[in-house]
Parts: sequence; C-alpha cells; structure tokens
Amino acid sequence: MGSRRRGGTWSAAASLALALLAAGCTGTPDAKAPEPTAPSSPSGARKVARVCEKPAAGPAKAPAGAVTVDPAVVGDLADKTRNSPANTTFWLRPGKHRLASDRYSQVVPKEGNRYLGAPGAVLDGRKTNQYAFGGTARDVTIGHLTVQGFVAPHDEGVVNHDSADGWVIEHATIRRNSGAGLMAGDRQQVRASCLRDNGQYGINAYKGDGVINDLVLEGNEITGNNTGDWERRRPGCGCTGGVKFWAVQGADVRGNWVHHNRGTGLWADTNNNDFLIEDNVLEGNDGAALIYETSYNAVVRENTIRRNNWVEGRENTDGGDDFPYATVYISESGGEPRVEARTDKIEIYRNVLEDNWSGITLWENADRFCNSPANTSSGDCTLLVEDVDRCARPAIASAPLYADCRWKTQRVDVHDNRFTLDKSVVECTDGCDRMALLANYGTYPDWSPYRGERVAEAVTLRQHNRWHDNVYVGPWKFVAHDPSRVLDFGQWRGAPYRQDADSTLRPGGGD
Repeated sequence: MGSRRRGGTWSAAASLALALLAAGCTGTPDAKAPEPTAPSSPSGARKVARVCEKPAAGPAKAPAGAVTVDPAVVGDLADKTRNSPANTTFWLRPGKHRLASDRYSQVVPKEGNRYLGAPGAVLDGRKTNQYAFGGTARDVTIGHLTVQGFVAPHDEGVVNHDSADGWVIEHATIRRNSGAGLMAGDRQQVRASCLRDNGQYGINAYKGDGVINDLVLEGNEITGNNTGDWERRRPGCGCTGGVKFWAVQGADVRGNWVHHNRGTGLWADTNNNDFLIEDNVLEGNDGAALIYETSYNAVVRENTIRRNNWVEGRENTDGGDDFPYATVYISESGGEPRVEARTDKIEIYRNVLEDNWSGITLWENADRFCNSPANTSSGDCTLLVEDVDRCARPAIASAPLYADCRWKTQRVDVHDNRFTLDKSVVECTDGCDRMALLANYGTYPDWSPYRGERVAEAVTLRQHNRWHDNVYVGPWKFVAHDPSRVLDFGQWRGAPYRQDADSTLRPGGGD
C-alpha cells in the first residue's frame, strides 16, 4: 500500500513525482478544537459533529452479565477476553487500563464481543504496545472507550488492526496513536467517535488485497491527524489523510466534522465505488477537503466545505506550479454504468464552498493507465479489466481495451452549488481562484495509445462532464483542456466548452 501514490499533474515527470506537501502544526494534542463557522447553505446550516470536546459518557455501572475489567491489573482486559466465551460484554472500570509490556500484546476479541468503557476508562498503550484490538473475529463492538498511546507501524492501525468484518465503533475516542487510529472491514460502522491527532490517518480503510464492502462513517469528528507529516517524510506516498479509502465498495460518509487535518480530509484512492458523501463539514484541512481518485460512481451533496487547501495550495503555487490545485479534486474518476452502484455518475450538488484555495478540479492524467509506468496505483488496473496483462500493445490501441484500460474522468455533474471566494480572507493574489476541467499532453510511455491531446480533448469535450446551475461569488477563473487555457466566465460558457449553463457569477462579491 505504501507504494500507491496520488494521481499526477501536468507533465509525465510530474505524474511520477507528485506529492501533496503538507505543513503547519495542528496544535497540542489536548488543545480545544477550533470553533466552526459553517455558512448557510441550500439545505440550511450544518450541524457540526462536536464529539471530541464532550464525548458521550459510557455506563457508570456494569451492564447485567458483563465481565468487569480492573485497571489496577496489568493485562486484565486481554486475559479476561482470552478466558471468556464469544459474545461476552466487558465493562472497563474508570481509570487507565494497560496491556502487558510486550509490544505485540493486544486484545484479541472473540466473535460478538462488546467492550464498553465507564466514564474515564482509557486503554493506554504507553508508547509501547503496537496494537489495541486485533484478530479476525466478526461483529465486535467498542463503545465509550478512549484508546491512546499505541505505536502502530506506518500503514498499520491500532483498533481493528486486522480489518475484521462487522465491527461497530461508537462513542469512542481514538487519539495520539502512531499509524492509523482505526482500520476497517466489511460492514464496519464508525459512529459519534473522535479520531484525533493520530500519526498517519484517523481511519485507514484498507484490507490488504481484499475489498471492503458497506462502510458507514456517521457523526464523527476527525481532526488533527497525520501528526507524523508523512507526505513530507515520504514524498509521493499518498499515505495520509483524515480518512483514506482503498477499494471500498459502498460507503456512506455523512454528518462528520473533518477539520484541521495535516493534508487531505477525505481521500478515496484506487477502485472505490458507490460513495455517498453528504451533510459533512469539511474545513481547515491543510490539503484538499476531498480527493476522489481512480474510482467510480459517487454522490457528493449538501456539504459545507470551507477554508481548505490553504497550506498545500499555497506551497504548490508559490513553487511555480500552474496546476489548479483544488479543494475538491476528482482525479481519473467518473461515472461508469458497468460498475454496479446506486448511481452511474459522480454528482456534486447543493454544496457550499467558501474561501477555499480554488474550487473543483476534474483531472485526467493521459499517462496513467493499466500497465503504464506512470500508473502510481502500483500494479492495479481498472474494475473493467480482470487481467492487467491484456493492457499492452497492440491490443490496448483498439476497442474495448482502449477505453477499459484507463480510469476516466467522465459523467461528472457539478450543479446547484455555491462557490464564494474572498481573496483577502485566503490571503492570495493568484492561483486560489480556479475551477478546472483538464488533462495533460500524453507523452509516456512511448507505446501509449493516449499520446498527444487525445485525453485532453476527450475529458473536456466528449466525456459528459458538466457544470450548470451554480452560483459564483468572487473573482473566479476557469481552466479548460490544459493548465495554459485560463478562461473568464464568458469563455468558459461559450464554444467549445459550453459549461455552466444557467449559472451566475458576481465577481465583486456580495449578493
């Protein structure tokens, strides 16, 4: 997984080396979360999932039939789990619970086990233990428990370390751990939990060579993650975010507050499909609020997206890069009717985007396809081709492989959104004001059938990508075909692009 990297920008060389640089500190681990100021939207003000500051209290007394766990006895939780049958409920008394001192000491649940923390119950890894909960048991519940101080390695996680199926994480606080606070398996539900100040990810939804089905993230606060600043330590790794999704088939991401993470807030990378991302507040992340990369079929609606990408957008622009780094980045992703989902498009609508570093970029890297050395999703192919070896010359130059061997940015519908920008708030003079639909000039490898302007022409004019019925307030510019074509609103709406029918622009601001 560590070799998977983010989609490229303008040149072939850049596509092999692109890294979203992150900078800035999220504050001390116990600092109070910044106040949200979500603007009004077509569906009204967003309710913010403020769960880190005041987590819901767990049961003050042991539930009937529960096994009581004593914090004064080192290893009591792991020992009692081992000696109890499946479907046991464990109640952790108030206090700091510890595992044995071996770094691999962990709790290995049995199927159907429930772990409930009393008010003040903490499972502390003491910067010694790597994992808190592991194993393959299904349908485990963890509630009202704080898990902190574990030191999972890079790309690994602390809770549900082995990506077992059917886990429910609710009213939990998972904070100040290395690696990912939480891994994910099939049918996993993460609700009303605080995922804060973890070293790499809040959640790493990754299951080795498998697929994760039917993931639910609802009402969580996900903040301050990637304290290890991994994109800077391993440039191009694509290995950070508030949440990172890999090969997830069916995800509902709703009502979360994803804010002030170092890097991207939500990042779906490589063969994800059928996402519903709604009613979230995505704000103050150093990088993009949302990246949807080499993936399929999604609905992004009724989110408040504000003040994102100030760090990474500014770094790239100040470094002389003219690529339109945006706060919502759709990279080699689109609607595909042949991949089963609740929709056959990527539909982005009724969102409010306020004072971000740029708006929405739809990008397709002409050099990124199955078997290309420029495919930074190492070894992966599209969901339309089972045998990656078929994507080779001469067959790749003809139907159906010409279309099926590449992830395409197609059937993206951007409508009924409100985009506002005040450059004095963002503190920028140029580069933070872009909406974009583009590709690069294909050059690599020399046997590629996509060289030249073929992909740029297709993504811009023939792949059914549309903006319409939007409202723009501020000095917006538009990029089409390639980074050199910067357009005003009239050019964007005119031939040959004909975008943003029935949309309005008030460049001076105000209503």
